[in-house]
Amino acid sequence: MKSPIRIAILASGSGSNAENICNYYSQRPDVEISLIISNKFSAFVHQRAQKLGIKSITLSNSSLCDDETFLNVLNEYQIDFIILAGYLLRIPVDVVRAFHHRIVNIHPALLPKYGGKGMYGDKVHEAVVEAGEKESGITIHFVDENYDEGSIFFQASCPVLENETPNDVAAKVHALEYLHYPAVIDQILKQEFYSL
Repeated sequence: MKSPIRIAILASGSGSNAENICNYYSQRPDVEISLIISNKFSAFVHQRAQKLGIKSITLSNSSLCDDETFLNVLNEYQIDFIILAGYLLRIPVDVVRAFHHRIVNIHPALLPKYGGKGMYGDKVHEAVVEAGEKESGITIHFVDENYDEGSIFFQASCPVLENETPNDVAAKVHALEYLHYPAVIDQILKQEFYSL
């Protein structure tokens, strides 16, 4: 039997998307969530990882921004593919190049709108409501050297109704994330690995 695809998930916060992805792959012998990496020791994602029996580590921002250090960790765990799930740092250029089309991110808006440095979480939903947008949604994209500029693989939208708050929009967007992110990752894995 072929070795499983070894995945690292990068998360900076609660890790609800990370847990959703781990549960999706929990019965899949062809995919292994090998490692969860956070830049915050106190991030709740570590508690989720412990509950799921998945190794998690904290690396400093400086380590995660250093190409060689970051690549050494990924190589140590024999990582094949990287998933960003609420991860807020830019991925170093050499890591992007080493994992071309093997790093994906989910953004809580319909890129190219409301993307870029500093646009994450509630800030995105607040901007969407403030601008009077009629819809929002999710964008799943490959990661390149710049924030939220990698090629788009998938989008799903939801309406933004009059008088809805950023929290209302966030709830709709989270539902789209949980519904689509693991399945779309699976499509990408099949495209990038199984077709080889």
